[in-house]
Amino acid sequence: MYHSHVLEEPCKRSNYKTKAVGTGKMEVLCATSARPAAPLGYPRILLCSSVVKFKFSCYINIKGCLVPESVISKKASSRRGPGATSERTSDAKTLRRLAQNREAAKKSRLRKKAYVQQLESSRIRLSQIEQDLQQSQTQGLLLGGSSGFGNISQGAAIFDMEYARWLDDDHRHMAELRTALQAHLSDSDLRTIVDRHIAHYDEIFHLKGVAAKSDVFHLITGMWTSPAEHCFLWLGGFRPSDLIKMLISQLDLLTEQQLMDIYSLQHSSQQAEAALSQGLDQLQQSLIDTIAIGSVSDGMHHMAVALGKLANLEGFVRQADNLRQQTLHQLHRIFTVRQAAKCFLVIGEYYGRLRALSSLWASRPHPHQNLIGNDGSCQTTSTGLHMLQSSGHNHFNNF
Repeated sequence: MYHSHVLEEPCKRSNYKTKAVGTGKMEVLCATSARPAAPLGYPRILLCSSVVKFKFSCYINIKGCLVPESVISKKASSRRGPGATSERTSDAKTLRRLAQNREAAKKSRLRKKAYVQQLESSRIRLSQIEQDLQQSQTQGLLLGGSSGFGNISQGAAIFDMEYARWLDDDHRHMAELRTALQAHLSDSDLRTIVDRHIAHYDEIFHLKGVAAKSDVFHLITGMWTSPAEHCFLWLGGFRPSDLIKMLISQLDLLTEQQLMDIYSLQHSSQQAEAALSQGLDQLQQSLIDTIAIGSVSDGMHHMAVALGKLANLEGFVRQADNLRQQTLHQLHRIFTVRQAAKCFLVIGEYYGRLRALSSLWASRPHPHQNLIGNDGSCQTTSTGLHMLQSSGHNHFNNF
């Protein structure tokens, strides 16, 4: 560090020139002229080209002293310390997290838009079915139902038609799942298909909720299902614990944590099923007591009370459907994307086989028919077994 008068004096005695760099800064230059003898006690300047600079070419005037700029920059960087680097790192993490949040929000909006569009299309189809039903009733046509139960209500007929349409969509969703698993799609593409399948199941629970308001007996008796499905019906649908038990035997490569979560879900489902079954038994006993006890004179009063108690059946069916829906969503959260796709494929194929079994049962030979052919072979039974084997091969060809 040199004082200003020390640097200015050699420049006056020689051919050195000064150049203003900025406010409070000076850059000392020298020409190619012959180097004069440096005065005693002054720094020597080595010439290596036509124009050279001091080792510290830029100085800052601080309180009358010329201080090299590099020294000040080093002090400033030392004052900043390592905190500046950590701040830059945290800013990068924040930007990356914000980008991830924007991407997740975009995907969520797309899924919500697709779900809303699906609900809107379902509403339009329902209104069209209601119009068709009214036109059919004016023409004296009998829609839905079976010969054993006679006429059914308008709400039940609408539900039967919507359920038939839902089964057609279910076949399409099953084919889409099967193709996606065989094609080994990426997890993001497969997740989109699985989410659509979950929305497909949510739709049937919504339809059942609407039908329960108009005709709960139609749902709880299983008139809308096949005979084989009817045998395993519980409060208008499947038992969640039985479904979980079937999935455990069909799926493999589950982690220990997944097995613990599945068994915990099965245990909680069994407890909820027991509570609903106990409540239904109590309702049945209460109805028996209300109808059986009482004189003829006040019979209408007891019938009114019984009708009020029957209205509780809708609540039981709604709670059972809610348990079924929550079980499917819990399985979706426990499994990975590919495991969830296989899970829903197994569920769909299982009920497809039940419906195929019902078709075989309906087309079975009756006792009065001749089961034995002329050659002594059982022709009809072998044909039925061949149909069952073909059905099983078509439904479980991927497992």
